[in-house]
Amino acid sequence: MTTIDQDMRDIVSSAKLCFAATICADGSPNLSPKGSLRVYDDEHLVFMDIDSPNTVANLRRDPRIEINVVDVFRRRGYRFKGTASFRSEGDPAYEWVHSWLLDLNGPGYPANEVVMIRVERVLPLLSPAYTFGGLEEEGLIEDWKAKYLEDSPPA
Repeated sequence: MTTIDQDMRDIVSSAKLCFAATICADGSPNLSPKGSLRVYDDEHLVFMDIDSPNTVANLRRDPRIEINVVDVFRRRGYRFKGTASFRSEGDPAYEWVHSWLLDLNGPGYPANEVVMIRVERVLPLLSPAYTFGGLEEEGLIEDWKAKYLEDSPPA
């Protein structure tokens, strides 16, 4: 079992969006964005099935999953590999994520069930900018915040 450390927690919290990879029945990959990923405890990640019928069907058949989380400004993140299980209304994990979703999005937001991932392996994701760009993390944060602001469409 792998322990989710504070840096991993910080990246998950700051990223706001991650991508979950599962395996389709025909063996092809399925990649799905997730905006509700949270660290549940030192060994588990969770996200709410809001509208993920393909991801859920794939995990019911084959519970293997990889979650990629990258902080776009820090230009680094993690690959979490693990095994998924499901938690329904009444389960503490479901109630915790559901409460967070309602606080974030307001009442009536869809919440089918929680996907709980037992993290078995974590690998770092690091942009080549650290190796070839000549900047440390703080410099990358400044550069990429400026790039995002430059490229924003006019209001």
